[in-house]
Formats: sequence, C-alpha cells, structure tokens
Amino acid sequence: MKKHLQNSQKPSIVIGETDYQRLNKLALAAADRLPEVSDGLLIELERALVVAGTSGPPNVVRMGSTVEYEADTVDGRTVTLVFPIDADISEGRISNLTPIGTGLLGLSAGQTMDWSGRDDRGHKLTVFAVTQHRAESEVLRSSETSSLLA
Repeated sequence: MKKHLQNSQKPSIVIGETDYQRLNKLALAAADRLPEVSDGLLIELERALVVAGTSGPPNVVRMGSTVEYEADTVDGRTVTLVFPIDADISEGRISNLTPIGTGLLGLSAGQTMDWSGRDDRGHKLTVFAVTQHRAESEVLRSSETSSLLA
C-alpha cells in the first residue's frame, strides 16, 4: 500500500454532505482497481468537516470548482475538479482521483497542502482562488448517469 503523508499540520478542509456521500461511494468503488487512490481519498474524507447541504461554503474547492493553484511540481495552473468520467487534462479538467485532485478537495484560497504524488514523493500545493462552480445539476448528471470510474 502506498504511504500517504501523515502530517498533523494538514489544513482543515470542508466538504458538503452531498459531495462527501458521492466521493465516499466513488472511493469505495475504486478500492479494488485503485487501492492507493481510494485510500488517499478516504483519508481526506475522514478528516474533513462535513457540512449540511449540497456544496459547502462558496470559497471552498468542491466538485465542479475552478481552482487557481501552484504546486512545487508545476507553475500556477487553473483547473476544474471533476469526477473521473469528465476528466480531460487538455481541457483543464482534473479528476478528483488524481493526487492533486484529492489534495485540492476541501481547501480554500490561501491554504497550502502537502500531498504524495504517484512517485510516492512529498509535494506541496497552494490554492490562490476558487471560482466558477459547475451547476449542481450538471455534477449530479455526470455522477449518476455514467460510470464514475470510466
């Protein structure tokens, strides 16, 4: 099993109840095919503050958020966090099952997060801005009508 950074200094994260339920279901479904990825997402969900409602605070990275961030592995980037079925890196849509996608989840502007890459090395990322949340109905349609692991 891949080691995940166990840093007591991790920033607090907030996840809306609906996203939490969908992401937990996705992580469990991915456990057989992608155990390290599943474990990483489950660890983040376990430490999250889950808030009532569909989305949580507007300044927090959630499914469908467009995020401006910088990581030690790349200069500043702007991406949209999506379910695996909607991921397309050339379009700036990254899966929540990637190490960076999992690391971004629940963060707000100004927070820095340590994360483990697929190479098992430690990295850092910092969120600068969170904007443009996809419509809730669009996220629901993507997650409920297609295989999330496609």
